[in-house]
Amino acid sequence: MAVSKDTRQALVRTAHALADAARIETLKLFRQPGLFADNKHASGFDPVTAADHASELKMRELLAQLRPDDAILGEEFADTPGTSGLTWVLDPIDGTRAYLSGTPTWGVLIAVDDGDGPIFGIIDQPYIGERFIGGLGLSQMTGPMGNLPLATRGPRPLDQAILFTTFPEVGSTAERNAFETLAGQVRLTRYGTDCYAYALIAAGQIDLVVEAGLKAFDVQAPIAVISAAGGVVTDWKGRPAHRGGRVLAAANPVIHAAALAVLATAPDP
Repeated sequence: MAVSKDTRQALVRTAHALADAARIETLKLFRQPGLFADNKHASGFDPVTAADHASELKMRELLAQLRPDDAILGEEFADTPGTSGLTWVLDPIDGTRAYLSGTPTWGVLIAVDDGDGPIFGIIDQPYIGERFIGGLGLSQMTGPMGNLPLATRGPRPLDQAILFTTFPEVGSTAERNAFETLAGQVRLTRYGTDCYAYALIAAGQIDLVVEAGLKAFDVQAPIAVISAAGGVVTDWKGRPAHRGGRVLAAANPVIHAAALAVLATAPDP
């Protein structure tokens, strides 16, 4: 859908206001004694903390004031319908396991979806103070080093590439096999950085992120940020990935094609 200049500016202002508010809420409990997590699933460990809830609630409160006609899709609470055609896609803490562990690789994810996918996104790391933004004509990061433009790395062979994923156990057996085949062809594979890995693609530090089993709120902000910086994000068959599932994020179309040729061998779930 077409978005006017005034609306674009309002969306960017609102997204930054949400990120500012989420920083405050998430930092209240980060690395604090007695931080407790509930488990959202009977099998395995899918933690949620009071900070996840507080962060999303604060962002929802702000949206009710600033953008009451927009819909909201968030991780922790029920969907809120809207009439504008725009949906805010929120992950109040992406990487709650990292949050619990005290590692600063978790982040707050905020995206605006116009019905065809994200048109703007923020990846915010409150503890480090880094914010990566992309879309609506913007592509930049702010942090301790100041304001810097975002630009992904140029093409390079797979055997020179750096690959990230969150968990060594990637999805199903077939998905894991495809990932391990790709990992065997790259120079370096690293694990456990959650949404920060996507920010590193946009910042020109790494080449690939491969994941499976994601939700829309896990990937929409990264798609917007990486795309604006010159990268490519699809599923493992080259299709749109903004609804989640299997995700391949790449620094450029050349290395995306090389990685896709490996991952596409995995059968559809």
